[in-house]
Amino acid sequence: MRITLLTVGKTDVKWVKEGLDMYVSRLAHYVPFQVREIPELKNVSALSREQVKAREGVLVLKAVRPTDEVVLLDEGGREFRSADFAGWLEERVSRGSRDLVFVVGGAYGFSPDVYSRADSKLSLSKMTFPHQMVRTIFAEQLYRAFTIMRGEPYHHE
Repeated sequence: MRITLLTVGKTDVKWVKEGLDMYVSRLAHYVPFQVREIPELKNVSALSREQVKAREGVLVLKAVRPTDEVVLLDEGGREFRSADFAGWLEERVSRGSRDLVFVVGGAYGFSPDVYSRADSKLSLSKMTFPHQMVRTIFAEQLYRAFTIMRGEPYHHE
């Protein structure tokens, strides 16, 4: 099983990128993990929000395979405590048959087609975070989940 964090747009804030890189490196000890960035759309000022979401949605759908389990990081998704997320993840890892793709959308969210393709939705918080920071926050939670699954002393509860 492989895990991918698929994002719309690049991470260009230095300290966010450094944090993300740190957790990507740590995750390599537990699972094949990668971050894939879909380039942001250019010249979108004349487009409506729905048009932007639709165009980004086409790119997201091209980046996932039919066999992938697609999980949208979405404010309307299911919220977990870290230990519960570790249990959810462990269940998928133990099945091992499908690669997991977690998707961070663009500024306006996801198109209806992307929602239709998704297997589930996950919310990191009821609060709203900048899309670039979500990448690092999610990577840290993924790392935390693996340390919980292995009984390592990273998570304190």
